[in-house]
Amino acid sequence: MDGYQFDSAKERRRYIELSLLQKSGKISDLQLQVPFELIPAQYETFERFGKNGKRLKDGKKCIEKACVYYADFTYYEDGQLVVEDTKGMRTKDYIIKRKLMLYVHNIRIRET
Repeated sequence: MDGYQFDSAKERRRYIELSLLQKSGKISDLQLQVPFELIPAQYETFERFGKNGKRLKDGKKCIEKACVYYADFTYYEDGQLVVEDTKGMRTKDYIIKRKLMLYVHNIRIRET
């Protein structure tokens, strides 16, 4: 559908509904799989030296990757950003990310 791969038939049906709402002007700027950073990547700095023993610019090593929530859909409705997730089952990871979205971005996820 429109070149997108969906995780479920339910998510595909919701995309069709949202596309029709956008065409009718009830919502705008429909986007799929929008990333929201919840916790940034964390790096450790270490000293570097060249083969001749000369000090080089410090290096950085990623010790923890960023924690990111990918919203199934985002769009604007009545001028307000809506972040929507099509849920079949609420996993523990999803529940934590939902709480972090509210805490970090002050965004309440609309579940369908």
